[in-house]
Formats: sequence, structure tokens, C-alpha cells
Amino acid sequence: MRRPPRSEHPERRWGGPPVAFAAVLALAGGLRLVGVRYGLPFPLLNPDERSLVPRAWAMVHGAGPDPHWFDYPSLVMYLLAPFQAWQDDPSYLAARLVIVAIAVGTVAAAWWLGQRAYGPLAGFVAAAATAVETTHVAYSRMAVTDVPLTLGVTVALALMISGRIELAGLAVGLAASAKYPGVLLLAPLVVAAWGRWRRLAVAAALAVVGFAATSPYVVLHLGEAAGDAWRVQQAAREGWLGFEHDHAAPIAFVARLWDGFGPALIIAAAGLVLALVYRRRADLVLAVFVLVYFADLLTLHAHFDRYVLPLVPALGALAGRLKALAPVTLLMLVVPLTWAIRDARDLTKTDARVVAQHWIEGNLSRGATLAVDPSLPGFEGFHLVALELPRPGEPPDPKREVGRLRELGVRYVVVTGAIEDRVLAAHEEYPEETRFYRTLQQGQRVYALHPSEKLAGPWVEVYRL
Repeated sequence: MRRPPRSEHPERRWGGPPVAFAAVLALAGGLRLVGVRYGLPFPLLNPDERSLVPRAWAMVHGAGPDPHWFDYPSLVMYLLAPFQAWQDDPSYLAARLVIVAIAVGTVAAAWWLGQRAYGPLAGFVAAAATAVETTHVAYSRMAVTDVPLTLGVTVALALMISGRIELAGLAVGLAASAKYPGVLLLAPLVVAAWGRWRRLAVAAALAVVGFAATSPYVVLHLGEAAGDAWRVQQAAREGWLGFEHDHAAPIAFVARLWDGFGPALIIAAAGLVLALVYRRRADLVLAVFVLVYFADLLTLHAHFDRYVLPLVPALGALAGRLKALAPVTLLMLVVPLTWAIRDARDLTKTDARVVAQHWIEGNLSRGATLAVDPSLPGFEGFHLVALELPRPGEPPDPKREVGRLRELGVRYVVVTGAIEDRVLAAHEEYPEETRFYRTLQQGQRVYALHPSEKLAGPWVEVYRL
């Protein structure tokens, strides 16, 4: 007598793909919600929050939809603005929660991308990789443009692989409207539509329409916007404080990817090699995007970890291409998961800069003039002299000189390790700034606070002139 089969779908004992999908989304959301209030009410997670959130708030409090600022396109500010409507002041928490929701949506989109490219198992691997990738988890708590760009990239690639060329073009425009590098998606779009030139032309037109509809003032003020975008891009190409002694760009960005993926990056790299060997449509779309985007990174001397985020879902899908190694890949993803949990634990502490801000407002004479480093919170009741961020190749800020500060009536100088430590680590690049900090250290320090078991973030010191 014939024995009945054990089960054609043994995974259904555990609920099947829908339960796995829900579990990955729940994990992604949980990781990103821990620490989402870090540093509040001040934007201490990322200084770019100070550029985006107040402008989004102003849009729904009388300023209108023109941001009058084009370092980034406008789509992310428009997404944040409705959730600022009932806030009396710019709410960084509300903005961060919007980005958390977009980040969880990116995990779902990664599932879709992997499934369309290589099947359901690859979809699970891509979603799991995006859910725990350390850099994606970290920036999912910040009200900045990188995670929305990653969502746009993921959706656009999935549409290209699905053969929905026109919709993919629209998605390219939206991705570029989140952050300008989204325009690099035009390369895989051409590959996906190769030989179907009419559809490609329609897709390109829809990309322009999508960008113009969601960043209209970039188009209306094209000259000013192009100047701002070029300035930001040139700053990234010339370098930034803290990267003076970094490795060459290929090594530096591979290191950033390793810091996010851990050993699972090896599987993703093997998947990329196979994609270049077999060159199916999904292979070509993903490989061309990864190679073109990485080639653009090689022109940069500012090796920020967030710059690799658009690669994360694509590399997750390529890792899922090796289906026989899927259990090994998932096991390797435990490494970035532990890193993400470690980082989240640190964000449950109080930032030392918040404690220092309370001490300064409670102990220094109100109305006094303070000179303050970047990356510090605001100080109510004081006149502030902002010290400019040092940059490679830029002339030193003339205010970073004790005699000049005395002429300006400054009584106290507030400095932080977020700036000073990086300057002193590259002192040969910043002789004037180094001399300024050394001179302060020889003066009267009235307050110092350094991270401890209960405090996170960089140290803060206050000097009396």
C-alpha cells in the first residue's frame, strides 16, 4: 500500500510565508522603535534632521510648500509635513515615526524585490537582511532622506524586474525626489527596457513627471537648486571632517557594507558574481544598479555609512539568489542583528549633551554670550555665537580664536567631542582649530561631562573666557 506523502508544503505547519512575512516586519519595527526618542527634544541623532523637520513644520504653519532650500529635493519634507500640522513646534519624534514606517515598508519592498527576482525564499532572505542590516536600522530612527531613497530604489528595481517599465520610470522619479542620487536608477531602467524604446521613452517621461510633481520648486528654481545640489555633491567628493585618514573609497565603502551586513556580505557578493555570469533580466537589473551606484560612491572622499543604504535590499536579494545557502545566510544575519541590538541598547541612555544643556541653562548667567560647537543642542536664554564645522580644504573659521571671541563678548565656550576629537585626530589638517582647542584646555574649565554607564553620546566641556 502506498504511503501518503508527509507534506507537500511542510512550512504551512508554522503558518507559511504570510506568518514569516509578518514576523520579519515585526522584527524590523521593533528594532527601529527602540531608541527612536533618543536625544529629544533636540535633533542629536543626525544634524540633517535640523534641516528637514523645521522646514516641514513651517510648510503647514504658514510658510507654504516652497522650502527655499534645495540641498535635498522636497519629497521627504512633503511626507513629514502633514504629521507636523498639530504640533506647536517642530516635532522630531513625529518625523522619526514617519521614517520608521517608511523603513518597515522598505523591508516589505525588499521581500517583493527578492521574490520577483529569484522566488519566495529569496524574498524572505532579502527582507530579513534589510530588517537587521545595522546601518538601515540606525537611519530608520532619523528624520533624514536616506531611508526614503532606499524605499524608492527598492520599489523601482522590483517594478523593472516585473516588466512594469512605465511604473518603474515613475518610481525612479520619486526616488530621485527623495534624494538626488536616485537618478542613478536610470541605468538599470535602460537595461530592463532594452529594445523596447517606446516604453523606455514613456518611462523616462514619467520619471520627470514624478520628480517634478513631488519636488516642483526644484524645477521652478532650477538654477538655484542645481547650485545647491552641486555644492552638496562637491562637499561629499572633497571629503568631510573625520575621514581625513580613511582608506581609499573602495575599501572604505566595502567596510561600511561589512559593518551593516557582517559575513552575509560574502554571500551577497557571490550572488552578484553569479548574476554577472548568468545575466538574466533580474540579474542584469540588480547587477547594473549595484555596480553603477558603487562606481558613483568611488568618487567620494566623505565615506558616510548612510551612502551605502540604497544597496542594501539589492544585495539582500542577490544573497537570496543562492537558495542552497539560504540557511547559512540567515544564520549569518544573526551577526548584524546582535550589532543592531547593541546599538539600540545605547540609544536607551540619555545623551550627555542633553544633561549638559540642563546644567548650562541652570548654572550660567542668563543673557551671557556662548560660543558653541556644532552638534550641540540649543541653549535658551543665551546669545549664541556658532562655531563653523571644520572641513578639509576650507579656510578656518575666524571665530575659532580666543582673542576674536573676547572681542565678540563671548564669556563661555561650549565644546564637544563630536567635533574636537575628530579635529585633534587629524591635527595636521586643522592647525588653527587644533591651536584653538589647545588654548581652551589651558584656560578655566567650569564644567565637563563624559559618557558613562548611564550616559551616551559625545562628551561636553564648558570653558570660561
